[in-house]
Amino acid sequence: MTQVRKKDYPVESVGSLMSTHFVAVPDYYTVGEAIQLLRRQAMDTQSKYYVYVVDDRLHLKGVVPLRYLLSAADERKLVEIMTPKVISISAEADREEVARLMREYDIVAVPVVDGGGALVGVINADDVLDIVEEETREDFHKMASVGLMTTGLREASVRLLFQKRVSWLLVLVFVNIFSGAAIAAFEETIEAVVALVFFLPLLIDSGGNAGSQAATLVVRALATGDVKLRDWSRLLGKEIVVAGLLGLTMGLAVLLLGFYRAGPEVAAVVALTMLLVVVVGSLIGISLPLILSRFRLDPATASAPLVTSVADVCGVVIYFSIATWYLGLW
Repeated sequence: MTQVRKKDYPVESVGSLMSTHFVAVPDYYTVGEAIQLLRRQAMDTQSKYYVYVVDDRLHLKGVVPLRYLLSAADERKLVEIMTPKVISISAEADREEVARLMREYDIVAVPVVDGGGALVGVINADDVLDIVEEETREDFHKMASVGLMTTGLREASVRLLFQKRVSWLLVLVFVNIFSGAAIAAFEETIEAVVALVFFLPLLIDSGGNAGSQAATLVVRALATGDVKLRDWSRLLGKEIVVAGLLGLTMGLAVLLLGFYRAGPEVAAVVALTMLLVVVVGSLIGISLPLILSRFRLDPATASAPLVTSVADVCGVVIYFSIATWYLGLW
């Protein structure tokens, strides 16, 4: 059993969570010698999956699953049965990266190395479960525009809940002022065709909902490593097609409602607006998380409330611009 002295690492780093108890065996050992070593040194629960092969400076050379070690002939060298390409992680890396590695490579423990490649610790699957739970809770809070809460909802005080929710709500209030300004700018159009107001909530909500869907998919994909910044153009192209089909379907659905409620001209305006607001809302939902990620900000903050507010402003402008143009009210 090997144990190294644990340094102080940042709270969000892998080093702060790793165990410094692990099984490290010299690279010149045979299988029989390694098994004898394991018998002499009791193995704790932190080293139950793999035996790590190291040189005299603890530089990681390979890994041997414990079941392979026990089934190999005693006279074989460890270097003959070890896997030399070891999936490892730096002690300075963000702890979310560990979960991504385990998920991507289907492994249950990840060795941790320092800047020089020396083995300094190990992180097991049960450690990662705690990480995933905490990070998921944090992302959900951000997606709802709520500050990170370290206590449960049931135990949280009224003061804490107020403090965590009020700041983003105030920001979104001022963002929504632009929606009011846009409506005021088209006051003459509204006075000329009052029936347009009936469809306003339906249209802007549809754009916001489409944007929230797209943002949620991107935020999750960024968190799991499925999407990188370099995929932006590809995602935009795909989203234009998907959002176009969604907008067309929803536009046809409201066409009959518009025709029944206000006649063919308003129906055409509503259907065309529905198509455009869904496409624009979806592109906003795709783009905002990626833009924030580009500037090294947390993409989760670009989720539902912020995307919806921005999409609402765009939806109002699109709706009344189309109505003013199509109905000849310039």
